[in-house]
Amino acid sequence: MSFLSVAQEGQKGHIQGFVLVAQSNEKIPFCHIKIIESGDQFISDENGFFKTPILSFGEYHFVISNVGYGLDTLSILLSEPILKHNIELAPIFYTIGPHTVVANKQHVGAIGRIKPIEGVMIAQGKKADVINLSYVAGNVATNNARQIYSSIPGLNIWESDGAGIQLGIGGRGLSPSRTANYNTRQNGYDISADALGYPESYYTPPSQAIDQVQFIKGAGSLQYGPQFGGVINFKLKKGNRYRPFSGSYQKTFGSFGVNTSFLEVGGKKKRVQYYGFFNWKKGNEWRPNSAYEVITAGANIHYYITENSLINFEFTKMSYLAQQPGGLTDYEFNTTPFISKRERNWFQVDWNLWSINHKHSFNSKNILNTKVFGLIASRKALGFLGQINRVDPMQERNLIVGNFNNIGVESKYLKLYDINEIPQALLMGVRLYRGNSTGQQGFGTSSKSPDFYFINHTELEFSDYSFPSKNAAIFVENIFRLNEKTSIVPGIRAEWISTKAEGSYNSITYDLADNIIDNTTYYASRENERSFVIFGIGLDHAFKQDTTHLYANFSQNYRSINFTDMQIVNPNFRIDPDLEDERGFNSDIGVKGFINNLLYYDLSVYGLFYNNRIGTTIEKDSILFSTYQYRTNISQSLSLGFEGVIQVNWLGSKPETKWKLNTLGNYSYTWSRYLDAEGVYANKFVELVPPVNWKLITQIGYSDLLLSLQYSWVHWQYSDASNSLSQPNAVNGVIPTYDILDLSLSYSYEELNFRCGMNNLLNEIYFTRRATAYPGPGIITAAPRNFYFTFGLNF
Repeated sequence: MSFLSVAQEGQKGHIQGFVLVAQSNEKIPFCHIKIIESGDQFISDENGFFKTPILSFGEYHFVISNVGYGLDTLSILLSEPILKHNIELAPIFYTIGPHTVVANKQHVGAIGRIKPIEGVMIAQGKKADVINLSYVAGNVATNNARQIYSSIPGLNIWESDGAGIQLGIGGRGLSPSRTANYNTRQNGYDISADALGYPESYYTPPSQAIDQVQFIKGAGSLQYGPQFGGVINFKLKKGNRYRPFSGSYQKTFGSFGVNTSFLEVGGKKKRVQYYGFFNWKKGNEWRPNSAYEVITAGANIHYYITENSLINFEFTKMSYLAQQPGGLTDYEFNTTPFISKRERNWFQVDWNLWSINHKHSFNSKNILNTKVFGLIASRKALGFLGQINRVDPMQERNLIVGNFNNIGVESKYLKLYDINEIPQALLMGVRLYRGNSTGQQGFGTSSKSPDFYFINHTELEFSDYSFPSKNAAIFVENIFRLNEKTSIVPGIRAEWISTKAEGSYNSITYDLADNIIDNTTYYASRENERSFVIFGIGLDHAFKQDTTHLYANFSQNYRSINFTDMQIVNPNFRIDPDLEDERGFNSDIGVKGFINNLLYYDLSVYGLFYNNRIGTTIEKDSILFSTYQYRTNISQSLSLGFEGVIQVNWLGSKPETKWKLNTLGNYSYTWSRYLDAEGVYANKFVELVPPVNWKLITQIGYSDLLLSLQYSWVHWQYSDASNSLSQPNAVNGVIPTYDILDLSLSYSYEELNFRCGMNNLLNEIYFTRRATAYPGPGIITAAPRNFYFTFGLNF
């Protein structure tokens, strides 16, 4: 190409501006820009702003690209010292679901992929997905996890309540219990009870308040902490930045007394952008003694100090009270699956989250983000915890109270730079965290009411502990782009963890009627301080103008023992006093991309290795001869598997057609065994691992009407490491194969929208969980056929 000189030879300047979406003028961050004549390459910043190096006056040809946009080539004549020129990219269109969707949203329908650099997070080379809640077809009013997470292959989901109060998902051989094997976050900060000693999530944000769920498996350990499962980040909505005030109201009614209301408001006025929501849920569920009421509210305020500096404040509160009907034995499930054997069991949670976040862009290539966050929360469990094949003696109930008071700070620095004129990215971060949790267990009242107080608060009958914890960590991760197509992403994380357990507990022996026959008090103090370094590396290679990517990664993982592993009194459950932390690694290799605007796919294989894996076995009491679960380090374990998802838009990307016909299928296969165990555990299957798990979703629609049908099939699985088939107390045994059909219908007209559906259309009687304690113990029957109807109004 020729270079055109201008009148004043030797003069120089630069070109600056924004990369925008054609027609909408929405700014596009992190676009790759190349100047053909000079060979310069750089990336637009998180606000879509770009600035070229100093250039001689003349005509230059630019090549601009980003995932989900057409490749654009244009010429710009530089004839002044500072030339302001915006660049527009046309999005690739897909007709999916009830809307025409653009690929710059990084998704087809509800499923999508996270950008290589998302804010101050590096996702390149990782098994990373994003779920866009606005495109989920299903019962989002009750947080129906089976439908919301249907696009993520391999997830094992516990269905314990009818309102989605607590999220329970696992995968790759990891327990679904309160999603404790994932680093669970909201807008980038921790929401679990204690990130180190008690990473269980009693709080799940209402799906109607969520914009996206970002899901990074395994390899997210370097940036967010060493959990084996990876990272789940709930990205909440923000206020409409084009209006000073807007909102919506949604009302839902359903089977079993479901009654929910959701209200949200938001907007932007000058430098202030705000969003708030309120959610109320009430219902009775499908078994007696299972009423619940949940209130969740949240607000966030963003203040733009300057164009390059932003501070935001967030606060979220959830409070709920739920009666718990207890579990069932295998015989009872097979004969009378919807009875209740406990009428005095209750659960109460109060969760208060706050954060202050400051983001500052020094220039287009340097970004600093600092979050200060905290949690003030409590959970209270009250009831009779005796084995489910025992009759409730109507005596004083067992009360367990946990209080959590945590604070932390995380700071991340992202630097975009060049090596040999090829853009690179460096991410560094530091984390400081302090937790102060307490756990108390003793007798409550003998009534049937939710009386959450100890009858002997000065001398608790079971245990009284404090669990202080501290954590400091630093990490570095870098995207090394070898050329325009291939990137290598190495990273390292150094971690220091200190956990303590100080207090007293009673050693209690029961007779066959669950009466106490011996009670001895012990005082204990246990401290566990450790430091370690974990390493990871990722690879990403793009084919065919960025529409297809090969990715691979390896990441070490670490998981510390929980506070509940240090001491709890439960006749169904005992803990090895010499329990040790777990170590291991995750690895993925896969390919993902689009084909002719018709098909999205992500196919991968993975491996997850555990050393000192903690699991549960079946033991027999030497005095009473009753069985109980024993939590201990079983052995090494290995999980190998395949995960695949394919979505097809059968009618193609034809903007002129109003018809939609789409199919999404996901399939996973997992082989998971204990490796070096001796005796009864040798070559046993890892518990809570269905070998096959698949879903098929078909959507057909016309204009703003959409009908969706989802079929889910989950293979049978063991619930303990000894692979027992059944036990009299029903805490251990097989979780049988089940398959579920869900139907949903949605329609929108101007500012009105409607949803209705039928979950478990064929009325399958099944269960997904054998609980060791609340809401059991025993088998927890899942929901039978149920209906819902949602009416919505936007304003």
